[in-house]
Amino acid sequence: MITIDGTSLTVEDVFKVASRREKAEISEEALKNVEISHRSLLHLTEGGRRIYGVNTGFGSLLNVEISEKDMGHLQSNLIKSHSSGFGKPMSEPHVRAMMLVRANSLVKGFSGVRTDLVLTLVDLLNNGFYPYVPTFGSVGASGDLAPLAHVALAMMGEGEVIDVDGKRIPSEQFLSSVGIKPFKFREKEGVAFINGTSTISGILAYELHRSYLTFRESLLSSALSFEALKGTSKAFTQWAIATRPHPGQQFVAEVLRNLISGSENVEKSNRTKVQDPYTLRCIPQVYGAVLDTLNYVSEVISREINSVTDNPLVNGEEYVSVGNFHGEPVAFASDFLGIALTDLGNMIERRIARITDTSLSGLPAFLVADSGLNSGYMIPQYTAAALCNRNKTLANPSSADTIPTCANQEDHVSMGTNAATKLIEINSNLEAIVAIEFLLGAQALEFVEDKISSKVSAIKEILRKKIPPLKSDRPPYLDIEKVLDIMGSDELIRMADSLDE
Repeated sequence: MITIDGTSLTVEDVFKVASRREKAEISEEALKNVEISHRSLLHLTEGGRRIYGVNTGFGSLLNVEISEKDMGHLQSNLIKSHSSGFGKPMSEPHVRAMMLVRANSLVKGFSGVRTDLVLTLVDLLNNGFYPYVPTFGSVGASGDLAPLAHVALAMMGEGEVIDVDGKRIPSEQFLSSVGIKPFKFREKEGVAFINGTSTISGILAYELHRSYLTFRESLLSSALSFEALKGTSKAFTQWAIATRPHPGQQFVAEVLRNLISGSENVEKSNRTKVQDPYTLRCIPQVYGAVLDTLNYVSEVISREINSVTDNPLVNGEEYVSVGNFHGEPVAFASDFLGIALTDLGNMIERRIARITDTSLSGLPAFLVADSGLNSGYMIPQYTAAALCNRNKTLANPSSADTIPTCANQEDHVSMGTNAATKLIEINSNLEAIVAIEFLLGAQALEFVEDKISSKVSAIKEILRKKIPPLKSDRPPYLDIEKVLDIMGSDELIRMADSLDE
């Protein structure tokens, strides 16, 4: 059970609720804060104060006054009009992640909503609520309006949900099946719900968790290639690495030293080789920079998922129209992460190319003994190259662009949701590139005569349980799919996680 209180939600919590369907609950103290904030809002409106989005229109319509009797209608109209997304539906884990992040923001107690809203949202989350949320529509400022509006519309019983068969059905049908009444948004609740960065943040938190795992597994796959290409560990010498004290570089070099420790193959290279090409020698520098980027993004997203991001904010007798809904912090972070992961794939692909090139590796051409008659693992390198090219296209930063919206009231936007959405595909492509290195690295080690390290040997044996050595041509796509399954298995994940110890 994950307890949300507005201040202590973690990336791991988001992943557990999003992917593993762990249940969530709201702390009693947070519920008290929500109730206090709601009473403050009621007191302000009863006193005749003009509050944006409560008794005024939205965006460039902020000067249109709304009567007290129409304030509830205003909120439902807002949700209906903003449910304007387009494209394939977001995946269930990403939608669940954004719902949890939204709930955690609202329970901080500055949004003026009722406890009924946050309790209903969490209750729906715990009951497997999967609203239909099209991928595109948010520009990442004034909140993730369209995606969150689709969630709210489904809560109202007027939208759609995706059932266990992947079909879109009326949300009212789902609500009835779990015994939850359609929610009626009241004053400020509609704008508080959709006016936040929870789509960007939910996706980024989930993808960051994926990125850490893929990164750790890429260290394992790099060790296979390092042994196969008979690298020298001299460039990982501790005192030399310490002269450039970036923390990621220090960590990666230590991991590599441990992974190849005891290798007679590497020790032989240490005696005979002067230096390696960059894709071997500079693994600590490049992978270290990727890790430092991951850790920076972790800091940003950890703050963001515990922030209030709607507008206006209510604090006792004071309310303020503020710009916390602007997604720039997480937009930059999403783009930075996409760029780092793309370059990680670039380096891996160059090692894959080196392994398959007999003139560079000294290994049999395309890693098959009877080459010519057999093409071996020639084409997986093409696949890795194609995936790298795709990621380079996707890595173009969305946050470098802005297109004004809402009649220029919202005249600078972050495009952060597009940045986060691109990250999903970048991650998937990188996983496949790493899988190809695992596959080819294990095959290359079949031709290494000197004793390799015990840890590299253990990695190879995990792969060999499901993938036999290649002796004559077979469809490589089946091998790549098997490696991806292995990468998701407990055995390899435990080995990857142990790198942090």
